[in-house]
Amino acid sequence: MQILTHPLEPFFDENSKILILGSFPSIKSREEKFYYQHNKNRFWRIFEILFECELKNIYDQKVFLKDNHIALWDVISSCKIKNSDDRTISYAKANDINFILEKAKIEKICVLGKIASKYFTKFYPDKEFYELPSSSPANMSYSLDDLVQKYKVIKE
Repeated sequence: MQILTHPLEPFFDENSKILILGSFPSIKSREEKFYYQHNKNRFWRIFEILFECELKNIYDQKVFLKDNHIALWDVISSCKIKNSDDRTISYAKANDINFILEKAKIEKICVLGKIASKYFTKFYPDKEFYELPSSSPANMSYSLDDLVQKYKVIKE
């Protein structure tokens, strides 16, 4: 396995208030050049339910994020990973989230999944955050309804 470098820019602007961090983009997200693009990932479906909206494509997703002051990025800047399986991540290096924190008005950091949270705690031991369950199709221990309930913290 070779070391992969994170190919996506952080999505945010100076009005972003909530920073959502995953681990590392899936193969599909890297191909589509935006976050959470695997058709079985429930990320966008959760937001459609929470915010009562339709997010049909990447353009809709970006407008939604901007309108709701949500920033997206990932904890890891480079790593070895097999396919899109977070459990295989090794040799992880941190993305510098201070870049976003200096430019935006972030009030809340939400980290998605146990592996992203593990690395976030390692890289940023002094930063407070909410750990939310992964929306990945690999995490079927949570129903869509369960995920929506957990993700409500984003709206609070």
